[in-house]
Amino acid sequence: MDVAEFTVPELLQELHCGAVYTPNIDHLVKCQTDREFYEAYAQAEYIICDSRIVYWLSKLSKGHIPCPIPGSSFFRDFYNYHGNDESCRIFMLGSSGKVAEEAGRRINESVGRRMVVAAYSPSYDFGKDEEENGKIIGMVNSSGATVLAVCCGAPKSEIWIARYRKEMPEIRIFMSLGATIDFESGMKKRAPELMRRIGLEWFYRFMQEPKRMYRRYFIEDMKFFVYYARQLWGSYTSPF
Repeated sequence: MDVAEFTVPELLQELHCGAVYTPNIDHLVKCQTDREFYEAYAQAEYIICDSRIVYWLSKLSKGHIPCPIPGSSFFRDFYNYHGNDESCRIFMLGSSGKVAEEAGRRINESVGRRMVVAAYSPSYDFGKDEEENGKIIGMVNSSGATVLAVCCGAPKSEIWIARYRKEMPEIRIFMSLGATIDFESGMKKRAPELMRRIGLEWFYRFMQEPKRMYRRYFIEDMKFFVYYARQLWGSYTSPF
């Protein structure tokens, strides 16, 4: 997996088309056992480092990532950068209930125009429902959107984009952005800036949802450090 070596301003200037994925430790672990997720990542044009921990560890292996670019932060930078660009029209896919619509309303109010042209909150297992997938694709294609932000969690978001991006020809930019819709709607709060800077945003999320996040952070994601050690020792091999 090749992580793009961009600063935020460089990425904003460079990004005109393609899929943007934002790997964190959880993604990197899942890619070791989920072939479809791994292959979805292989199709992405832009892979940006979401994790400050991954960024720090990359320095030990002589990486050249100039800075971490969390997906939620980058999305806000992106829509502000394109605030006056009428060709930038966003469809937001994700979250539940009316949350996506509220996120769109807030973004439009912030930039002073109707940048988010449509939003839809899919069912939990929408990726397995061909009828709903067809409905979503039809909504996207009829919306006039040129950017699709998919915020349904990993690996669902990345796999869905990889499967269906060719069926949405007017979409220039696809973004997989985790819980961004929840943050933009005000439904969830991001960690305070200090916790983000010292790499503890994951712990803030754990404190908000300990039952749901315990296994992810303290069991599954611990495997990352085994894979990373193997890479340092030269014994790591690609899973597929």
